[in-house]
Amino acid sequence: MSVGTLVHDYTGRVALVTGGTRGLGAGIARAFADAGARVVVCARKAARRAEGADAPGHFLPCDVRDPEDVARLMDDIRAEYGRLDVVVNNAGGGPYAPVAEAPPRLLQRVIELNLLGPLYVAQAAYPLMDEGAIVMVGSVSGTRPSPGTSAYGAAKAGLHHLAACLAAEWAPKVRVNTVVVGLAESGDDQAEHYGGEETLRAIKATVPAGRFATPSDVAAACLYLASAPHVTGASLTLDGGGEQAAWQYLVQNPGS
Repeated sequence: MSVGTLVHDYTGRVALVTGGTRGLGAGIARAFADAGARVVVCARKAARRAEGADAPGHFLPCDVRDPEDVARLMDDIRAEYGRLDVVVNNAGGGPYAPVAEAPPRLLQRVIELNLLGPLYVAQAAYPLMDEGAIVMVGSVSGTRPSPGTSAYGAAKAGLHHLAACLAAEWAPKVRVNTVVVGLAESGDDQAEHYGGEETLRAIKATVPAGRFATPSDVAAACLYLASAPHVTGASLTLDGGGEQAAWQYLVQNPGS
């Protein structure tokens, strides 16, 4: 399978993609399937699909925030495949929720989904893996202040550190790396999320590459990190060149 200029062969390998039924996760799952992997995708519920559309893998329901549910998922994978070679911890996200106004339970759930969930999945997957690879899907929100999404940003910062710790703890049996994703095409109604098409175009213009990352971009990074034999404990930033400072954008685009 070719993604960009890279060619990967995952024939015979078993790959799990959490949150793999839509958005970035579906793109990652499709890329591994196209590369020959036997793909398992999990989410709390199956995504609705157009009639006749191919699913990106074998769907198994799982709430990654629940360690007992994660254990059941791994039992099902063991029974069906007997092994697990790659885990992409993609499940995550969180709403706009300023801390001063957010209910504590909401903040707790955001941290559970973005930090504890990947930890539970990695821990439960480890016994099934032999020279395997885990890829954490992180975020630039975990590398700089993210006002309005502080719990999400803090959880992602923790996820990045967790990956580095597991890479050291589990070497050489299992490699653990992180894709630190910047602004990305999520598949949702992003124009509404960012306040309209005009605002969305202005935000995209602040990315040096001129666009958001696509599911294929993120999938290419995951395919690489899951196959690179001597890469572990690494963070691969996928942000199109960074986020241009607001003052710099305004200087370059007066009157905008």
